[in-house]
Amino acid sequence: MTRLTEHLVVISFDCLSALDFSMLEELPNFKELLKNGSYCKNVETIYPSVTYPCHATIVTGKYPKNHGVINNTFIQPGRLSPDWYWFRHYIKSTTLYDEAKKKGMTTAALLWPVTGKANIDFNMPEIFANRPWHHQVAVSLRNGTPFYQLDMNYRYGHMRKGLNQPELDDFVLESTVQTIKTKKPNLLLVHFTDLDSQRHYHGFSSEQAMAAIKRHDIRLGRIFQALKESGIYENSTIIALGDHSALNHSQVIKPNVLLKEKGLIQVDKNGKVVNWNAYCKSCDGSAYIYVKDSSDSTTKETVTKLFLDLALDKRNGIERVFTSEEASSKGADPNCLFMIEATQGYYIKDVLDGEFLNEITEEDAESKVYTLASHGYSPEKENYGTVFMATGKGIKPNVVVPRMHLVDEGPTFARLLGLDLGNTDGEVVEELLNM
Repeated sequence: MTRLTEHLVVISFDCLSALDFSMLEELPNFKELLKNGSYCKNVETIYPSVTYPCHATIVTGKYPKNHGVINNTFIQPGRLSPDWYWFRHYIKSTTLYDEAKKKGMTTAALLWPVTGKANIDFNMPEIFANRPWHHQVAVSLRNGTPFYQLDMNYRYGHMRKGLNQPELDDFVLESTVQTIKTKKPNLLLVHFTDLDSQRHYHGFSSEQAMAAIKRHDIRLGRIFQALKESGIYENSTIIALGDHSALNHSQVIKPNVLLKEKGLIQVDKNGKVVNWNAYCKSCDGSAYIYVKDSSDSTTKETVTKLFLDLALDKRNGIERVFTSEEASSKGADPNCLFMIEATQGYYIKDVLDGEFLNEITEEDAESKVYTLASHGYSPEKENYGTVFMATGKGIKPNVVVPRMHLVDEGPTFARLLGLDLGNTDGEVVEELLNM
């Protein structure tokens, strides 16, 4: 298969929305990308539309049910901070970076989700210390490329303030620029989360979110400049994309509160979960409902009736109940009993305490108890698309793709590098490519 580019740079701006496109067109570096590039401002995301499944989809071209990363975090009832799908082995198929390595290409990834312990030459995985006895630097070093990360931390670690934004993305940017200049990878995957964080805690169209988009424009410009200074710009393809959009909400739904009241989640006198028959696993704008024992017909009937009844009253914030078959047809986990989709203005948490419904205050958002905007919703929601922009080697100039899907991105990237991802759910967007 003919290779169309020597260097592919994929920049994921987490939570970049189709609604942001008019603003991007006016910012200098995004404008520069679009001047000779091509784009789609109507990219359909996956279900559930949360970050880790989205990024696994981008590098595999598959839906969550087929690549195995069906949520951000695992079912760990009662844990305030469940473990995430941090590690490469959770992806059940090959990936773009696996195939690049097989062909002898140099690979690099900075905070790209689901890359812990991946076979990537220069790997700084997105992972955080999730136990009291863990230390952030040690956790990162153990699950990525140690000497590379030590070097980046030595140079730029002073810029970070834990996981706070925009400092974390500033650190990632400087590490990216250094990586381009010194490593010149054939495949570079970069994940920026500044915008996503600002939208969660300040709202979709907040001043903080708009400021983050402007910071992203500066970051894009720095990456362009690094490619030019390293002498590889003319042989590079630059992709800027979003993984999902977000929607504002003012109320939070807590289904596990009801499941606990009905005795389907059992806790001890200290509130610790000791057993469960049914559990709601949140995806923010949607949620999986699971039963522990698939042969427990009584629990299945009880839980199904409970949520179908709740959905009859729109004040409960449940827009729709999807059967496991319907959820699977959308690409979600077929092992759930069903999925619930939140009505716009609501989102779902899998906590067990408090009221079933809670109004969200600004104090809640400031203390990060709840958020003011979320993703995870069905891609069928109105104004919920994301974007894809491409320029450089192998990309036709000034092509506007009317519509594409997140699953199409991986096969398209593979085609640019002359790779094959095998049996994917998406297809190469050939109208973009200069073949």
